[in-house]
Amino acid sequence: MTKTVKCPQCGKAVKWVPESKYRPFCSERCKLIDFGAWAKEEHTIPGDPAFDDLMSQELDDDLPTRH
Repeated sequence: MTKTVKCPQCGKAVKWVPESKYRPFCSERCKLIDFGAWAKEEHTIPGDPAFDDLMSQELDDDLPTRH
């Protein structure tokens, strides 16, 4: 029995097998549409902005200084 998932973009059924090249998407087109939405920041992952700033500062502190 093969598991089937819905394409996150169009809802078409996609078999979850190695031959499904673009899984969980049904096609390259749906995959690229989703990628474009992430690139335009239409999708986000919820989080605490204060924590993000804290982590960014820690990364900046680790950078070597140039003279």
